Amino acid sequence: MFRPRIYVDTSVIGGCFDNEFEEYSNQLFEEFIKGEKKLVISDLVLFELEGAPENVKEVLNKVTENNIEYVFINEESVTLTNAYLKEGVIAENSLSDARHIAIATVERVDVLVSWNFKHIVNLNRIHLINSVNLKLGYPILEIRSPMEVL
Repeated sequence: MFRPRIYVDTSVIGGCFDNEFEEYSNQLFEEFIKGEKKLVISDLVLFELEGAPENVKEVLNKVTENNIEYVFINEESVTLTNAYLKEGVIAENSLSDARHIAIATVERVDVLVSWNFKHIVNLNRIHLINSVNLKLGYPILEIRSPMEVL
């Protein structure tokens, strides 16, 4: 059975407790819990969660280790992050967003999922991100909202 590897940024985890996003964030986490999809979490997400309320931090604890893959910022993802910034694809003040995208790209996940419509899940931005990815020899990165991957 194919289990898509889905990189989740912090907005999806926090979305489990947000009136606007909770339905789809929680449905997606149910699929991770059942093992229908593999949750890919970076050290950047874990760092961003450090200051979050306890209930938000607990979301990840519901997913068994078999259904989570941990990935890390590395030299390759830092280089790609810098390329996004240099090309003007992502603004300097959105460095964390650029890092999430670069990690997901370098790890060749099936899809990056976010509720960040301004800096990540944005058609123009997706085209610009993928133009940099292709130019540097990376595959196209699918970027979607949780609603789109359910």
